[in-house]
Amino acid sequence: MANGWKKSDWRAKPRVQMPDYPDAAALNAVEKTLSQMPPLVFAGEARQLRHELAKAARGEAFLLQGGDCAESFTEFGADNIRDTFKVMLQMAIVLTWGAKVPVIKVGRMAGQFAKPRSSGMETVDGVELPSYRGDIINGFDFTPDARIPDPNRMLQAYTQAAASLNLLRAFSTGGYADIHSVHGWIASFTDEEKATKYRVLADRISEAMDFMAAAGVTSDTAHELKTVDFYTSHEALLLEYEEALSRTDTTTGLPVAGSGHMIWIGDRTRQPDGAHVEFARGVQNPIGLKCGPSTTAEDLKVLMAKLNPANEAGRLTLIARFGAGKVAEHLPRLIQAVKEEGANVVWSCDPMHGNTIKSASGFKTRPFDAVLQEVKEFFAVHKAEGTIPGGVHFEMTGKDVTECTGGLRAVSDGDLSSRYHTACDPRLNASQSLELAFLVAEELQDRRQLQRAQAVI
Repeated sequence: MANGWKKSDWRAKPRVQMPDYPDAAALNAVEKTLSQMPPLVFAGEARQLRHELAKAARGEAFLLQGGDCAESFTEFGADNIRDTFKVMLQMAIVLTWGAKVPVIKVGRMAGQFAKPRSSGMETVDGVELPSYRGDIINGFDFTPDARIPDPNRMLQAYTQAAASLNLLRAFSTGGYADIHSVHGWIASFTDEEKATKYRVLADRISEAMDFMAAAGVTSDTAHELKTVDFYTSHEALLLEYEEALSRTDTTTGLPVAGSGHMIWIGDRTRQPDGAHVEFARGVQNPIGLKCGPSTTAEDLKVLMAKLNPANEAGRLTLIARFGAGKVAEHLPRLIQAVKEEGANVVWSCDPMHGNTIKSASGFKTRPFDAVLQEVKEFFAVHKAEGTIPGGVHFEMTGKDVTECTGGLRAVSDGDLSSRYHTACDPRLNASQSLELAFLVAEELQDRRQLQRAQAVI
């Protein structure tokens, strides 16, 4: 990593989207406590994820990143963790079939507590208060006391993240992730009358599993069929928390962010000379960089040089988020910038953030068709440019919420109020997430056919 870098260097840089804590002594006490706690993840795990992401950069793996827009203290529980994990496993099997390469599973979990906001203030019925910035910073309730930034919330976030990781590791290795169970869940989805168009693919997966069993490859004989590697990620927005959980890797002597396996920099905090880039450039974790319509080619070149000066494959994932109908306008110039620099990156598609609208009923929502359209445009541009679409990034949940419209179960504008539970942005529900995986699998099959054709040529 960067020579002479210190984990506190970000404090001398311009900072945005971060709170000003009114009690400096309380903040210092919390930072000291966190700095003495065990890290949530280990350097070896982060290195392994970088190794896997390097494969995605070459088209030898595919990244599936998904989870909550903002994790909640009040909705925290084993069932919510299990349900999201369960849906991601189903999505991964479907995507594996489509891509014919391993799928890297990375949850927006165990750390996604802070959210950037378009405005620092929020007005309701003529009353203006500071915006809600995620449970790690302030409270959701629209009261003056709740909206005061409280550093002690970092301790609760740490405890919840530790518990989440403990359960995720148990699910990953304790038998819950057995491929036969996951396939059974997929079959239940395709048994629904409206999901019949996906049954052909599900049946082909069943046939492959039957063949494996006949050949003696089962969960009893192959450890890999009943365990998975599952990683965590979050936006590294609250840098006091990130710094306090940074550690030195005893194997390499390099700094590592102990808060999560992968961290990313948001579209609002990617200033080349800003605090967030300064922090992220020094840790050895895989780094994500959100790229929106305002990302210029020159800024991207500077950011790639800062965040991945050694041009290591698997270090940097560029997460494109433009909005349906806008991908062809913005993505090609960024791809060209990457080509000009000869940069090693993973290209991932976030089709959520650019497709947020306000419904007629007043709820913030995301139309399923717009989400799918942006994914299709992402794949089409990469096909035209001869580059590799390496992953997808979704805000989703395993719960049966009604926050995004459309999908097989046709959530309508009028349905939004029935189960609208998000603390911030609308999420795909379990059915919509799995349906999207089937549709992305179709795009991946096209990618695989193109790669075969190029290999023949």
